[in-house]
Amino acid sequence: MTFSRRTLLKAGLAGLAASAVAGCNNGAASRGEGEVIYWLWDSAQLPMYTECAKVFHEQNPQYSVKIEQYGWNDYWSKLVTGFISDTAPDVFTSHSAKYPLFADKGQVLSIDDFVTKDNVDLSIYQKGLADRWIGADGKRYGLPKDFDTEVYFYNSAFTEAAGISTEQLNSMTWNPQDGGTFEQIVRRLTVDSKGRRGDQPGFDKDNVKVYGLGYADAGGADGQTSWSWYTAINGWKYSEGEPWGTKFFYGDPKFTETIGWWRGLITKGYMPTYAQAKSGVDVTTSFGAGKYGITPNGSWMLATYAGLKQVKTKLARLPIGPIGKRMSMMNGLADTIWAGTTRREASWAWVKFLGSQTAQDIVAKAGVVFPAVSASLPAAKAAFASDGWDVTPFLETVEAGDVFPYPANPNAADVSAVMTPAMDAVMSFEAEPPSLAKANDDVNQILSATA
Repeated sequence: MTFSRRTLLKAGLAGLAASAVAGCNNGAASRGEGEVIYWLWDSAQLPMYTECAKVFHEQNPQYSVKIEQYGWNDYWSKLVTGFISDTAPDVFTSHSAKYPLFADKGQVLSIDDFVTKDNVDLSIYQKGLADRWIGADGKRYGLPKDFDTEVYFYNSAFTEAAGISTEQLNSMTWNPQDGGTFEQIVRRLTVDSKGRRGDQPGFDKDNVKVYGLGYADAGGADGQTSWSWYTAINGWKYSEGEPWGTKFFYGDPKFTETIGWWRGLITKGYMPTYAQAKSGVDVTTSFGAGKYGITPNGSWMLATYAGLKQVKTKLARLPIGPIGKRMSMMNGLADTIWAGTTRREASWAWVKFLGSQTAQDIVAKAGVVFPAVSASLPAAKAAFASDGWDVTPFLETVEAGDVFPYPANPNAADVSAVMTPAMDAVMSFEAEPPSLAKANDDVNQILSATA
């Protein structure tokens, strides 16, 4: 079996962990011992964290923070290079898909002793968030900074023209047999080149002007913004030992029937082909150009959708499924300390500050993300409201406890290397949904080989 370059990265890191943990000066000669280098990837959050660094320095004059921001792909490649060359940042924003491997290879620092020594109150965070940063080894590798869930972004001009009410959008139901009222709405929103809707006589599925539902990709191993909630409300879960997968279930009939239904929307003409979806024009740009009626996405995309001035965008709840409720993946980011830093006290002081209500209030008031600290959430809701967003659909599943975690394990790169092409093949009609059972066997073979 051939794996991606990320798999090779995993093997390469195995021999590099010891040198990083042993510690080098990571630039100590050229900067003060109290200066922390901090990395993040989201340019929209750079101003807020610049303000956080200013307040942190005012409260802790012995420390200062230098912030560096890189785009998503460059960010992770530079970080790995930093691990290898002993030039990684002291502290960096981490993702639950990434840190398990870093922890497994000794590249990130456990903060349990710091948390205990300073008596950090972990109950201030949204329920379950703090636990997401406890690794498979039982050690803690970060303090939460924000969280995200998923909803549908819809073109309200299109729904009004189709005669679809806000109440209908927010009370959608779904099942894998006929798609429920959700599919009825998607069908109604689909319009062919002659103006006929998907639920009208003569609809031409081969010449579609507006697709009812848009999507970005086949979802790979997690399906976060494509199929994750459909599978969850159909009673499926990713693995045993969630979120630390020990045995995956991509071959489960509940999963394959869900994917089969989802792919069927392409056959019916309600959703673009995989080639169209991956044509190089991203899903938000296509939505902004009036090509899609509805697109699912995460809360981190609010600012992007707000920038689509040519369409009036609103939010709708995810549908209720066979299990009797709606579900959403709840993920989040945290700040993590590089194990090779020579500035552990300064780095911890910065991480602790970023996990505090003081810092998260600053971030919340910018209206870009939902803060992990519960008491900071009202400020974020007010900021989003001032920008015209009613973010209730993002938060209801959180308040109800109807959320599930992003699947995490140290072998995530290997799992993705198997599931991404397998899902791509299914959505491209090069393979049928039952073929995912073979991919699942390959995934579990990887897990058993590395156990």
